[in-house]
Amino acid sequence: MASASSRPTRHDWAKSEIQEIYNAPLLDLVYRAASVHRQHHDPTKIQLCTLMNIKTGGCTEDCSYCSQSSKYSTPTKASRLVEIEPVLEAARKAKENGSTRFCMGAAWRDLAGRKRGFEKILTMVREVRGMGMEVCTTLGMLSPEQARQLKEAGLTAYNHNLDTSREFYPTVITTRSYDERLDTISAVRNAGISVCSGGILGLGESDADRVGLIWEVSSMPEHPESFPVNALVPIPGTPLEDNEPVAYHTLLRTIATARIVLPTTIIRLAAGRQTLDESKQAMCFMAGANAVFTGEQMLTTPCSPWDEDKTMMARWGLDGMRSFEQTNVAKKEGSRLSSSTPTSSAKVVPTTEVTASS
Repeated sequence: MASASSRPTRHDWAKSEIQEIYNAPLLDLVYRAASVHRQHHDPTKIQLCTLMNIKTGGCTEDCSYCSQSSKYSTPTKASRLVEIEPVLEAARKAKENGSTRFCMGAAWRDLAGRKRGFEKILTMVREVRGMGMEVCTTLGMLSPEQARQLKEAGLTAYNHNLDTSREFYPTVITTRSYDERLDTISAVRNAGISVCSGGILGLGESDADRVGLIWEVSSMPEHPESFPVNALVPIPGTPLEDNEPVAYHTLLRTIATARIVLPTTIIRLAAGRQTLDESKQAMCFMAGANAVFTGEQMLTTPCSPWDEDKTMMARWGLDGMRSFEQTNVAKKEGSRLSSSTPTSSAKVVPTTEVTASS
């Protein structure tokens, strides 16, 4: 990996500057993004993350893309919070398959009135962290005190997506304001937890909205440690069930622009990745994406399985990151990291090797 650029990370981008980057000829844009990527990251490393839905459906929010909203009639059925042991078993399986970040999602607006459930989740966090893995949760809105408790339990990161620009947001969600989302992100950041916040493409937004999303996170006091880029997977029964798939070049432009504006952030190629063939995914990695969700399922949408991803990555000369390899994440772990279980490695081997050694 090339040495990091001496130019400081910027928090003063103008939307017009980001729009100019976004509008550049696509191959020039990818080349520039690849150059920035190599200044700040090892281009041969991809973070492998696994996401488990620990509480499905019944959410009171009206996010128009989501099958877990109680406002819509979808194939997703509501369920209770999963017990602790099945979650730990899923985390162990994810680690064995090379994932080094284990994410847990609960379909809640917030944690109000969920004291017992929150205590159970804190136990899950402590146990998974004890495996030497990075741990991420997404539980809806958080108070500063709840964020502090998650940090004490060993939480590495908290996911709370902005989804889109401030201007377009009210057409997608009406039950939670943009500022409420920013308040949760502030609580997470102030607790010393890494922030995971990105967006969804294909909601009906414009190029200006995609630029607005990137501008919003670039203006934060600290850039999010990870920025997921999701492509909408239309779910029958939701208001966006008939939306057209986002164009590949739009996805690629968004990844490349985010890489240039957020140079030290991990850019995660998230929902919708299974619709991309291998060459399209490789181009996303070239443009600066350096994390994926892998495993059996991603919340309520399909996910590329571990064996397929291992085989693909081996063909392209890519290896998995170790836990806590990202510098900014390691800094927030502080002394806890130096005294904890050794970080797990995610060396990628072809599927045949995995089978032979199993």
